[in-house]
Amino acid sequence: MSKDEPSPRDTLWRMTNAYQVSQAIHVAATLSIADLLKDGPKSSDELAEATSTHAPTLYRLLRALASVGVFAEESDGRFGMTPLAEYLRADAPGSVRTWAVQIGQPYHWSAWAHLLDSVKSGKPAFPELHGTSVWEYRAARPEESAIFDTAMTGLSARVAEAVVQSYDFSRLGILADVGGGVGALLAAILKANPRLRGILFDQTHVVAHAGPWLETAGVADRCEVVGGSFFEGVPEGADAYLLKSIIHDWDDAEAIGILRNCRAAMADTGRLLVVEPVIRPGNDPDPAKYMDLNMLVMLGGRERTAEEFHSLLAEAGFRLGGIIATGSSHNIIEGVPV
Repeated sequence: MSKDEPSPRDTLWRMTNAYQVSQAIHVAATLSIADLLKDGPKSSDELAEATSTHAPTLYRLLRALASVGVFAEESDGRFGMTPLAEYLRADAPGSVRTWAVQIGQPYHWSAWAHLLDSVKSGKPAFPELHGTSVWEYRAARPEESAIFDTAMTGLSARVAEAVVQSYDFSRLGILADVGGGVGALLAAILKANPRLRGILFDQTHVVAHAGPWLETAGVADRCEVVGGSFFEGVPEGADAYLLKSIIHDWDDAEAIGILRNCRAAMADTGRLLVVEPVIRPGNDPDPAKYMDLNMLVMLGGRERTAEEFHSLLAEAGFRLGGIIATGSSHNIIEGVPV
């Protein structure tokens, strides 16, 4: 090990304190600092005036972020952009701003403070902490729900592009997006496949906001919007059923119930397309392994390995047709009816 390389102890120290960087990024994202700097460097006084914050304290925050490459402090004390900071801009392709805002919300943050409890009990920390599920919590707090929905839509953008490029949707006539939110992913698929028709299915209060997304994409005339619960059933008649970031929210019993409802709605020639991370074997870095812990503390769900997806599909009436890498954090797990 060279003298310029951090020691194992120093590396572990930085990893232990990584929450501090995460929270600082959250604050900068919430204040839209990167958007304020996109036209050039500004002083902390100028930024404080624009964000209604305390200038000397905002300087301390930005100085800390500059030390890890998020923003750069110039010799005159002004702060400017860096390649990392570009992805905190709201209008940047692949922006992580909305997710940075979401992960620092107190209700999300506090659940992670009880990870030890989840590890001991095997149960999600959130319901124990707040007395309700995270879905019910957000439903009762429209402002939190809006932040979460915006974050999910932002995360979906890069995944949507990867999914569109990785699977041949042109061979389908009708695609149902189960739990499709406001339709961001389905709109991207329909836009890339002019002959394809879609069914957007999610809870009624969610799909009520889908109109603008579908209209903006120019696909509203090819998309039926249906409200309901995938625990009770899903619309029939589609050639393929797409579920992005749905199955990992639930334990095996509930996930199998959702998949069985999809199987009941489709013909024997249909296809199931589950879009989620697949946990890789071995010790190499894998973000899915930490997303798995997020599923644990928040929902009681889990990320799964290829073998676990194989078993899950088999229980629901499918065989694993294949796992398609998309070049993003998510894969397409194809289920074939049996």
